[in-house]
Amino acid sequence: MEVKIPKISIGILIFIFLLSFLGPFIYHTSPYEFNKEAILQAPSLAHPLGTDRLGRDLLARVIKGGQVSIIIGVGSAFIASLIGLVYGVFAGYLKGWWDKLFVLIVDLFLTFPTFFLLLTLVSYIEASSLILIIVIALTGWMGTARLIRAQAYQISSQPFIKVLKIANVSNFKIVFKYFLPLLAPIFFVSFSFGVSGAILAESGLSYLGLGITPPNMSWGSILSSGKSVMEIAWWVSFFPGLFIFLVTFSLIQVSDYLQQISNLKESAVAKS
Repeated sequence: MEVKIPKISIGILIFIFLLSFLGPFIYHTSPYEFNKEAILQAPSLAHPLGTDRLGRDLLARVIKGGQVSIIIGVGSAFIASLIGLVYGVFAGYLKGWWDKLFVLIVDLFLTFPTFFLLLTLVSYIEASSLILIIVIALTGWMGTARLIRAQAYQISSQPFIKVLKIANVSNFKIVFKYFLPLLAPIFFVSFSFGVSGAILAESGLSYLGLGITPPNMSWGSILSSGKSVMEIAWWVSFFPGLFIFLVTFSLIQVSDYLQQISNLKESAVAKS
């Protein structure tokens, strides 16, 4: 069965990434500049996405906020996926007390709903990009770890792994040479899902006033700033919300594609 590459979704992600990180070199308007003569102006040639209640250009702010949101999303997803990969591999391979400790810690984290755990942590810590990356990563690694652990169990039961153990090959070499290549597809699927989840988590926190704080900005904080003028200036919340939706939807499409590729490879291996 042929799996179609989500070209449109990949194109959207590339466009938004380039806009966020190369946009300031092309669009020179400051995201911080107040203009009392341009308060809550609708989208126009002068201000393609309109202005906010302080007269600041919304396109410039969406570009700047995109940098923060993407960095937080990618950074926290990478750390969370890496924690899940390392912990899941050793739990599934070494088993014994390491696996029991794994189950205990995962169950402890899953006792609390993830978003409420995020709210609790950021309520006592002054939010910044680095803090949000760490906090979101520490509350989002469990799903990846459980998937990796289950797959590591299957790999560890394969005959060639048992032969390697009998040959006294070091655990370090077995894990890095034989486990990680086989677990790479799961890692990348979890990472792509994690980026969208992290961006949504940061946006939710910023919308509640617990995320990125002024003068810094993210898509979530820009969206939040527009809730008080929603009825008279829809564009202030609409455009950052649109970017959040496009990135999240596109990442889900890419994740589904990677998952299908992974399933096809597993089926081919099983048949052989």
